Amino acid sequence: MEAAGLEWLLGPAQQLVSWGAAGAMVFGGVVPYVPQYRDIRRTQNAEGFSTYVCLVLLVANILRILFWFGRHFESPLLWQSIIMIITMLLMLKLCTEVRVSNELNIKRRSFAAADSKDEEIKAPPKRSYLDFDLNYFWHWSKFTDYVQCVLTFTGVTGYITYLWLDSSLFVETLGFLAVFTEAMLGVPQLYRNYQNRSTEGMSVKMVLMWTSGDTFKTVYFILNQAPFQFSICGLLQVFVDIAILLQVYLYSQYPQKPASHTAHPASTKAL
Repeated sequence: MEAAGLEWLLGPAQQLVSWGAAGAMVFGGVVPYVPQYRDIRRTQNAEGFSTYVCLVLLVANILRILFWFGRHFESPLLWQSIIMIITMLLMLKLCTEVRVSNELNIKRRSFAAADSKDEEIKAPPKRSYLDFDLNYFWHWSKFTDYVQCVLTFTGVTGYITYLWLDSSLFVETLGFLAVFTEAMLGVPQLYRNYQNRSTEGMSVKMVLMWTSGDTFKTVYFILNQAPFQFSICGLLQVFVDIAILLQVYLYSQYPQKPASHTAHPASTKAL
């Protein structure tokens, strides 16, 4: 009787733990960006956050979703990628609106050419479909340009994946690229801080959450003997997170130049 009663209690408890772990897996990845989003909205200053972080996560999660079609992994990881893509698009929308509202240079920069009704009056009457300039890649003036770029990347990679879906080598390579791209998550922010010689405007809470999450994930990979590329990429993420935290300490103790809060065209180009 006691064993039956104990089993009756353990069953629902295990189910609750399973649901909690799945929920943490799905939504845990977006939690670090909540304080950064709130800081940008409150200060109306996006200069401290690198939008290339959004680019890295968009690419990584799009590739992970395509990898799922070749090798079905756990559903929470799939939903995590979907939620992360939505979150990064929201971050891009806010950063673009804040940056454009603060900049003095109103020249339109776009991924796709504007039509005759475009607000840039001085634009030439005839423009090619792709108004693409590598100097301003991912520095566009409208959120719709980022959406068009993401859709183009998804369409091209999706078509290639459809053609090579029967190749196990391609599928495994696709999965590795997804994991490795995600491992590069902190590099844009690391470089951004180095350029500014400051971490002002960057949410330290976000980086601390990155570090704790990446450390937990890497330990999990090692203890569960996951494929070696998962462990290597996890360790790389942790090292980058620690490097960013070292920047926070160094630039606060030994400031190399005052952070600028004045909106100017250069700040737009840096983003």
